Amino acid sequence: MKPLTLKRNVTIKAIVTPRLKEEMMTQLQTILGQADRQLEQLEFQGKRAISEIERSNIKPLGPEARTQIESIRTQVNEQKNQLLQQKNQLLQQLSQVTSWEMSQEVVQGQVESFFDVQTGDSLVDKMNVEIVLEDGIIKEIRGEP
Repeated sequence: MKPLTLKRNVTIKAIVTPRLKEEMMTQLQTILGQADRQLEQLEFQGKRAISEIERSNIKPLGPEARTQIESIRTQVNEQKNQLLQQKNQLLQQLSQVTSWEMSQEVVQGQVESFFDVQTGDSLVDKMNVEIVLEDGIIKEIRGEP
């Protein structure tokens, strides 16, 4: 009988080394810095847009101008909340990375691969495949490739 080709997810794990830990912490801190700059820029743009509306309208502000200002504040707050949620997730990840112990295996993600099956094969064995990396180099392939 002809083999059948299937697709599976392969888990990528990394062995924690000083290099991996340092790279991950640096990467997360860089992204956190970018999030802080985005928050500052968002705040600045919101204030600038509101002051433009206030300058271009007669005092006291009419209902249309007040609606525009409220709309800007709502948009800024929504975007700010999204950025703050992302920042909190990044801080949690940073906390996890700092608690990693040397030689511990941590999941880095997944990739897809194709494999052949035929009558008599153990599908469970064929589906359970992991790649273990150490500083980016494949150290071990677990399961049936």
